[in-house]
Amino acid sequence: MEKWLCRHIFPPPRLGMERGFYPIAGKGRKNGMFCSLSFYRKRKLVAAAAIFLLFLLGVTGVSAAARSAVAAKGISLPIVMYHGMLEEKNRQGVYVVSPELFESDLSYLKEHGYTAVVVQDLIDYVDSGKPLPEKPVMLTFDDGYYNNYLYAYPLAKKYGMKIVISPIGIYTDRDSLTEEDHALYSHITWDQIREMMDSGYVEFQNHSYNLHGTAQSGRLGAQKRKSESVETYRALLEGDLSRMQREMTEQTGYTPTAFVYPYGIVSRESVPVVKSMGFQATMNCENRRNRITDDPDCLFGMGRFLRTTGVSSEKFFSRCLGTGD
Repeated sequence: MEKWLCRHIFPPPRLGMERGFYPIAGKGRKNGMFCSLSFYRKRKLVAAAAIFLLFLLGVTGVSAAARSAVAAKGISLPIVMYHGMLEEKNRQGVYVVSPELFESDLSYLKEHGYTAVVVQDLIDYVDSGKPLPEKPVMLTFDDGYYNNYLYAYPLAKKYGMKIVISPIGIYTDRDSLTEEDHALYSHITWDQIREMMDSGYVEFQNHSYNLHGTAQSGRLGAQKRKSESVETYRALLEGDLSRMQREMTEQTGYTPTAFVYPYGIVSRESVPVVKSMGFQATMNCENRRNRITDDPDCLFGMGRFLRTTGVSSEKFFSRCLGTGD
């Protein structure tokens, strides 16, 4: 069975200047020692300390309660899904947008106060409560086309917006050998992946090593065939995803934390496999906003909005951000 889911600061005390707190000399005492504070002064200080303690506890208690309420209710996270990016108008369509449209999207998000986050930001929020930006959004690119490096990467740096790229391993291996850079059909190489990763603007995730075939190949994406046993399918899926994990680690020193389902096709039998492999998140292609809470399971099955040509940034984000701007 498949699912198509394509701190408080107070002024410092004036030491040696307060009444009852000054150096004296006398019987039984040495010069330079201090007398004890007067009873009146002590009482005032105790009262002040008590008030401060109650205030501090109240503030931190409210803050903790507020944080807990937010974590329980969740934070809305829209994820946008891009694929290719080309300048030629005749090449643009459902899965290919122009660099100008992507720049328009980045400009719109920036002007409206959105901050682009990556998967690790979500994991840090869920695992340790590290705050997310007030208005988070995630920008993802599937398949790892060279044109992502050529056009999207420079624009991401220009606008200070992070992106997430999920390449197909076999094509990255192939084009790393040929070193052929063609905007239309080439895929990013390991050198380009390392460059983008080192910039701090691009996170990489697993889109399979070689499970991005079409129906004609006998298997659409990472789906389980009807005639295939669960054991056979599990071995196949584990083998493929493990290879991509291994190659990414060997080539970059980084191991992906999320699996992005090819075509958004999720076979029921794949879910326990992906979790058992240590992945902390998955993404599909279902058009919906996500609710990020303190429950680790909220990071599995995250939906994304497909970005297509022919729709303005204002109209597109009004729908997927749910703002009505």
